Amino acid sequence: MPGPIKHRILVVDDEESIRLVFAQLLQREGYEVATAENGFEALLQLKQVLPDVIISDLNMPKMSGFEFLSVVRRRFPKVSVIASSGAYGSRVVPTGVLADVFYAKGQENLEALLNSVAHLIRNSAARAMAHERESAPVWIPRNGKDSNGIPYIVITCTECLRSFPLNVTTEENQEVLETHCLFCSNKVNYIIDFSLSVTSPPKGPSASIRTTGTAA
Repeated sequence: MPGPIKHRILVVDDEESIRLVFAQLLQREGYEVATAENGFEALLQLKQVLPDVIISDLNMPKMSGFEFLSVVRRRFPKVSVIASSGAYGSRVVPTGVLADVFYAKGQENLEALLNSVAHLIRNSAARAMAHERESAPVWIPRNGKDSNGIPYIVITCTECLRSFPLNVTTEENQEVLETHCLFCSNKVNYIIDFSLSVTSPPKGPSASIRTTGTAA
C-alpha cells in the first residue's frame, strides 16, 4: 500500500543558515521541503509545483517578501503562507503583509513554527475560500530611477509570473492602480506604498533561532 501523502513546504529566505535550519526541522517532521533564496526564485518553483505552505522572509534582495507574498495571494490563493522576520517583535502579521501567520525569528522557538505549519495544513480548505474572496493587489516597492532619471517600479504579473518595469511620474500612496502585463492579457492591480508600515526594515545581523521551550 502507498505511504501517507507528504505535505510540501517551500522555505524562502536569502540567508542559507536559516533555510538549512528550517528545512532540517521540517524534514524531521516528515514534510517534503524545497527552498529558494528570494521571491523570483520561489516563483519559478511555483510554476512547476505548488506547496501546501510557504514560509517566507520579508527582507530579501531582488524581490522582497512583501511583494512575493502579495503575488502568491493573487495567483495562488489556495496556498497558506507564514511570513518570517527578525525585525518585528509581535506575533501579529505586520501591516501590509499578506500572510496567514507571522513567525518572529529569534523571539519564538521552532516548536511554534511547526505548530503553525500543522495548523495551516489542517485548516487549508477554509483558508483557501477566505483568500479567494479577498482583494489583494500586488505590493510594489520603489526600485530606483532609469538612465533618464525617471523613477520606475518592477511589476510581476500575477498570471504569467513574468516581471516588467514601469515608469512612475507620481507616487499615489495607498491607492490601487492597474496596468496591462507586457507579456499576456492579464491586468495587474498594484499599490506603490511608501509608508513606513510596509517598508522592508533594514537588514541587520541574522536573528538567532530559539530551539528550546514550549510554543505559546
